[in-house]
Amino acid sequence: MMRLPSFIHLAPRTAAEAVRMLVCHGPEVAVVAGGTGLYPAMKRRQIEPRALVSLGAADELRGIRVLPDGVVSVGAMTRLSDLARSDVVPAALSGAASVVASPQIRAMGTVAGNLCLDTRCTYYDMPQDWRDAVGSCLKAGGDTCRIASAGSRCWAISASDLAPAAIALGAKVTMLSGQGTRVLPLADLYRPDGLDHLAIAPGEIVTELLIPPLAGLAVSYRKVRQRASIDFPLLGVAAGVRLAADGSCQEARIVLGAVASAPLRCTAAERLLAGRRLTPELLGEAGEVAARPARPLDNADLAHFYRKWVIPVHVTRALRDVSGFTAADGL
Repeated sequence: MMRLPSFIHLAPRTAAEAVRMLVCHGPEVAVVAGGTGLYPAMKRRQIEPRALVSLGAADELRGIRVLPDGVVSVGAMTRLSDLARSDVVPAALSGAASVVASPQIRAMGTVAGNLCLDTRCTYYDMPQDWRDAVGSCLKAGGDTCRIASAGSRCWAISASDLAPAAIALGAKVTMLSGQGTRVLPLADLYRPDGLDHLAIAPGEIVTELLIPPLAGLAVSYRKVRQRASIDFPLLGVAAGVRLAADGSCQEARIVLGAVASAPLRCTAAERLLAGRRLTPELLGEAGEVAARPARPLDNADLAHFYRKWVIPVHVTRALRDVSGFTAADGL
């Protein structure tokens, strides 16, 4: 049985108090939201903080509400199960929340926890004894990446389900630190680096996810995994389309998850669709173009070539979902 290491548990009642505790305890402190990702990592000794700042008692960070300007505000500590049941947030976001892990985990996991999920790799997400036997990778403090030993970077992947859908929706996040509040596009929260994958400063926390009005934008999210529950994504695809009055594509957004260390925006495929009338053939071409920048490696459950192969299939299907086509159209 893997047990948690010892730690000091801190339970602030406000976000501001949480920030003060983070600053006070320095680099050996970690933030815990629902704990569904952090506690298993601690059991595997991937992280051993001396203190945990739990946001569970900060009620101000919970809830979903519509602001006067039509923006939907989702509190960082909102449970994934509540997000999945919400009829206020866009269907792509509630749908992404509904396929995270299992019902039990969704009842504990939070919005900020999923957005800030640590990058994953099969060589890293093993018990400490296993890692000691094969040798530590870069993410575990070693000097080489086990799946790309010739390079000098960590290729652990971003496995958040919410992130691709929220980025396609144009979401922003509100951050709180001792220096005050800042708001940044959600896409800017992520870095293409398996080690340093979040643009969060020391002593800073995510407090809110902001979803702008759709204004004609339709977005869908598709997830590929081995089982219908529990599993992290082998591939996540968020696709959004805004149609002009003449039926042509005014704007397209395509974001891939679980194929890189950060959600991957497929800008070439988006440009291919922009300004053109959508057809089944064009959507298929966009799927092929979207797959080109993706470089999945053998650090997930299935082989990299399978994960690469399914990208154009599911990008095409996600685009179909928001373009008025059906499976009968050959997609």
